[in-house]
Amino acid sequence: MTADDVSSKSIEFIKDRLYFAILKQKVKSIADRHCFCVDEELAYENFYSDFGPLNLAMFYRFSCKLTKKRKSITLSRKKIIFYTSGDQKKQVNAAYLIGSYAVMNLNMTPEEVHSLLVSRNSTYIPFRDASFGTCMYNLNILDCLRAVNKALQYGWLDFSSFDVEEYEHYVRAENGDLNWIIPEGYPLHAPEAYIPYFRKNNVTTIIRLNKKMYDAKRFTETGFEHHDLFFVDGSTPNDSIVRKFLSICENAEGAVAVHCKAGLGRTGTLIGCYMMKHYRLTAAEAIAWIRICRPGSIIGPQQNFVEEKQNSLWADGDVFREKVLRERDNGKMTRILSGVDDITINGCNKNKSPMKEEQEQYNDEEERNGLTQGDKLRALKSRRQARSSSGSFSWLVAMLLSSLCSLALWWIVYGFPSSILHFCVDELGFE
Repeated sequence: MTADDVSSKSIEFIKDRLYFAILKQKVKSIADRHCFCVDEELAYENFYSDFGPLNLAMFYRFSCKLTKKRKSITLSRKKIIFYTSGDQKKQVNAAYLIGSYAVMNLNMTPEEVHSLLVSRNSTYIPFRDASFGTCMYNLNILDCLRAVNKALQYGWLDFSSFDVEEYEHYVRAENGDLNWIIPEGYPLHAPEAYIPYFRKNNVTTIIRLNKKMYDAKRFTETGFEHHDLFFVDGSTPNDSIVRKFLSICENAEGAVAVHCKAGLGRTGTLIGCYMMKHYRLTAAEAIAWIRICRPGSIIGPQQNFVEEKQNSLWADGDVFREKVLRERDNGKMTRILSGVDDITINGCNKNKSPMKEEQEQYNDEEERNGLTQGDKLRALKSRRQARSSSGSFSWLVAMLLSSLCSLALWWIVYGFPSSILHFCVDELGFE
């Protein structure tokens, strides 16, 4: 391929300096042109038919690589061309990387970047979920760029303080399988080990979305509130569960920890609802950002559910914020709402006993009768990471931890969350 061929296919991000190209073959650098590709270096680890977007650590490594090249004295007089010569899946991930870099470092809007990316009649296939069946929801590059932009606006994305080694360590199943959605830090992953961490960070409430694989007394007897909001693995929550979830979070005395089984479907769905209500993210932005932080999150019909809830949650959030302002104007800086008495759960009123309420809304028969979607995804991730680990001990640990459940944790300050975390607890327990 000649220099003219490369130039004709290149999209200019910085005049005479930075370009992006989709090529049919690998190319070499020449005197006035430095070319590089990350198709093999940064590869998405899929569950099934999903293929991106690449996770936060890969975006970070790409950003560091490109920034270093831009600052290099030896490359100061050369055009830098980032290119992909892979299939359509590689192409869309490469476009997502350079596009996100431009939003973050070149002071460009998501819309400006997207217009550039499609300026040479380039088309990009949409990202899909990690479910087993037919794709039910398309997530495109612009959604991801807007999600990155929102993350920058809210301070969730800051590579100056991002610890990539820590991220890559804890994302592994044997190390906890955890990811921050709105950053704060990393805890341990044994059940009892959470209690000191929870106390240190003012966590007061635990919400469980999956079947009862541990005794809630392990938390309640040490002073924590514990709630069961079960709904079937791979399904969507009813409105009562969504209202209950949001109300518990907004009325908790401190932080709230939430977990399901694989930490991909149910937990991600409710976190997405929370982000839409309190940060006014679109459904696509919420799904995109959660997947960038934790690939595979929000699956199958859950994607459409989040989209359907967007407008109503925006409206709820507007009402919520108006109430916050009124209470602040009246000198009230305590809990934002009067309590969960304001709502009904599964048609039950506030006078119903908590024990009876939990018994009626909780039915885990579906999860007891065989492997669920969460079981399969969790086991697949453990096996995949075990194969890439060195030594038999790492493999054994990864397989033992295939029975992990996942949590989401965030801090709430005057009713507004400042950090959200996906992470896993070892349900095998320690006596």
